[in-house]
Amino acid sequence: MIDVRSIHASYFSLAMSDSTQPHKPSSLSDRSIVDHLRQYDGCTISQLVDFAGVTATAIRQRVNRLTKQGLVVRQVEPGGRGRPTYRYSLSPAGVRASGDNYEDLAQVLWSEIRAVKDPEVRHGLLKRLVVRMADVYRSRIKGDNLGERMESLVSLMRDRDVPFEVRKEPGSELPVLTALACPYPELAEQDRGICSMEKMLFSEILGQRVRLSACRLDGENCCTFETSSTAAAVV
Repeated sequence: MIDVRSIHASYFSLAMSDSTQPHKPSSLSDRSIVDHLRQYDGCTISQLVDFAGVTATAIRQRVNRLTKQGLVVRQVEPGGRGRPTYRYSLSPAGVRASGDNYEDLAQVLWSEIRAVKDPEVRHGLLKRLVVRMADVYRSRIKGDNLGERMESLVSLMRDRDVPFEVRKEPGSELPVLTALACPYPELAEQDRGICSMEKMLFSEILGQRVRLSACRLDGENCCTFETSSTAAAVV
C-alpha cells in the first residue's frame, strides 16, 4: 500500500564525496538515520555521531525511537571487553521503509485520478484511497478526545519530517490542526484537489469532520484544519 506522505518525503542527499566519507545531513532526522544505515549496513553510536555531527544523546534518542517502531535492530559487537558495544542496523521493515520514495509514481497516479471524467466515480475513487490510507495511520493515533488525537497525529507527521502543530484559537475551546509545511507541495500546486484529499484523510483519522479554513495556496502562512464545530463560526 502506498503511503502518500512517504511518496513525497524529502530525502537528505547522502551522495558520497569519496568511498568512505559521507556528507553530513543539514539537520538530523529519523529519515537521515535510516538512509545512512541502509548505505552502511549498520553503525555504532559513535559512527552515527561522526556522521550526523550531533551528541550521542541525540543519536540514542533517534535510534531508540526507531527501534521501538521496529525499523532498527541492535546487536552486540563481538570481541569487545568491558561494557558492550552495540551495532545498529535496519530490520526487514526498516529496509522496506527506506526505499519508499515513489514521487514519480505518485505524480502519475494522481494524474490518472484527475483524468477520470465522471465526478462521482472520481470522488468515490478518492474516498476509497483516503479510507485505505486512514487505516494505515489509525492504529497509531492515540487519545480519548480530539485534542489528544490531534497531538498524536502531529507526532506521527513529525516522524515523517512534516511539521504540524495544534493550536487553540482565541474564543474557542476546540483545537485547530496547523500544517507548517505541505506534505506534497508539487502536487498541491498542480491540483488543489490534493488539499481536499488531505482534509478527508484527517477527518477519517480523527473521527470528526474537519475543513480547510486557511491554505498556503491562498497566500496564508500555513494550512489550517478546523473541526466542524469550529468551522461553523467561520464565514
